[in-house]
Amino acid sequence: MQANNRWLVAATIFLSLLLAVMPLPQQWLWFRPAFPALLVIFWISQLPQALGVGFAWLVGILEDLATGASLGTHALALAVLAYFSLLTYQRTRAFNPLQQLLWVFVLVGINQVVGNWVHGLEGKTVPGLTFLWPALTTALLWPWVAPMLRGMSRRLDIR
Repeated sequence: MQANNRWLVAATIFLSLLLAVMPLPQQWLWFRPAFPALLVIFWISQLPQALGVGFAWLVGILEDLATGASLGTHALALAVLAYFSLLTYQRTRAFNPLQQLLWVFVLVGINQVVGNWVHGLEGKTVPGLTFLWPALTTALLWPWVAPMLRGMSRRLDIR
């Protein structure tokens, strides 16, 4: 990745962190997409040689700081997500949009399960499977976000 174009990765991650803490009405909080997870999946699939688990861990630490979560909660969940993204990025590039949407749902679902597990260790329980709603809303955003970012990264020659 060219050093002068790294700002796009940083800017999108910063925007995702802002969206992660954007105020929402109480009834909509469970439906907030996991924006940092979405961008970790995208950037790792686009730049697997330059970005990896350490990148995801750093984004997770920043998300923990931004949201006030216990330090390491999002970091662990995003590191697991990044690991699976790195294992599968070559296959998922060949997927059609619906298959990619489903795979993003699975990846973000794993992210949410790990985060919920950590919250459970802290004594905070989540009723039922409501913690999986962000996986669905994030996956539904993928068909719009991924092509837009892919186009921007091509125009800026980010490889």
